[in-house]
Amino acid sequence: MAKDKLSSRSQGMKALIPLLVFLGVYLLTSVWVNDFYAVPITVAFIIASMVAVAMTGGISLPERIVRFSEGAADKNILTMIWIFILAGAFAQSAKAMGAIDATVNLTLMILPDHFLLVGIFIASCFISLSIGTSVGTIAALVPVALGIADKTGLDLAYITAIVVGGSFFGDNLSFISDTTIAATRTQMCEMRDKFRVNILIVFPAALVLLVYYTVVGFKADIPVTDMPVEWVKVIPYLVVLVTAMAGIEVMLVLTIGIFTTMVVGLATGGYDILGCLSAMGEGITGMGELIIVTLLAGGLLELIRYNGGIDFIISRLTAKVNSKRWAELSIAALVSMVNLCTANNTIAIITSGSIARNITLKYGLDARKSASILDTFSCMVQGLIPYGAQLLIAAALTHLSPLSIMSYLYYPWLLGLCALLAIIFRYPRRYS
Repeated sequence: MAKDKLSSRSQGMKALIPLLVFLGVYLLTSVWVNDFYAVPITVAFIIASMVAVAMTGGISLPERIVRFSEGAADKNILTMIWIFILAGAFAQSAKAMGAIDATVNLTLMILPDHFLLVGIFIASCFISLSIGTSVGTIAALVPVALGIADKTGLDLAYITAIVVGGSFFGDNLSFISDTTIAATRTQMCEMRDKFRVNILIVFPAALVLLVYYTVVGFKADIPVTDMPVEWVKVIPYLVVLVTAMAGIEVMLVLTIGIFTTMVVGLATGGYDILGCLSAMGEGITGMGELIIVTLLAGGLLELIRYNGGIDFIISRLTAKVNSKRWAELSIAALVSMVNLCTANNTIAIITSGSIARNITLKYGLDARKSASILDTFSCMVQGLIPYGAQLLIAAALTHLSPLSIMSYLYYPWLLGLCALLAIIFRYPRRYS
């Protein structure tokens, strides 16, 4: 504990340098050369991690590496990795036996051509609201989006961004979302009350995109497809969606999906047992880069925390608050900066929640709106960082760069804008 305090005092702003190094190497370099694939994200994280290890003072090199490893082995990081492994196995085995093609053909048959984009967005919003997890929504729907892009010729990054954006709608609002639970518990308010405030703030963002995707859909030249639907091969995706919406934990959902895919594939001759196992193995190994990035990110962010980076952000952002409006803005900035450093919106809420609660009590804020601000801004930042789990898994499933998806990711920006305007104009008035 003494070492933690010493490190926090000695580093301050310097603790954030590794994060700036990562953003400079990965994001700025990619923009500068106009090639989002120019710098592998793993290399950017290794460079930033080396800087973080070198900068950490007060302990020996072996102890620094132990600290880094403890961050990589955090239970939230490892849980995410298990989800990635299962998602990879399910996605590839489903693809190999024809489930994705069947689901895509069914989607194209049900949705009119001009309503395809808005239909995908609504499906993503509904599923994420039902299951409470953006990662689970992305794991289930992105493979379908990949198939739709192949069949229609639409930009894959654009379609993927629609799914990712809609997944944050439910992540932010769902009663069973980790972020909702964390926000309401730290602010000591009821989930239903937080939902009432939250929906008034963020619904305009979803409505704007519904109109936008409808207009774009009518303007887009989407070729008509008339492909037969192999109904039995749709079963694995239906099972995944139904079990997810029933509130079953995402890892169990994916496990059930894998076994259902195996049974249907063997029964329909989609593959034999060796083909099934081979597809699962291919899907798991395809997640290798994503797993490496997740481990490196966990270690890097642990050293930033150890060196006082998060404490520095919290102290600076809350130093000069003098009104309700500035108090709410400080909560928004606080959770946003912490989320930037932790790449996990639930952890960001938990980390900054007690400080936000103190600000709420000191300045007489409505706890329901404070909880909404915590949840909304954390989801906004989580949707816009290329090293967040959501963009990483979407990129891994589509073999795209996270940055190429980000260029079409409109919902998090609109989400943040609506939340910011709600603070500035004291909306909803009843809760401000």
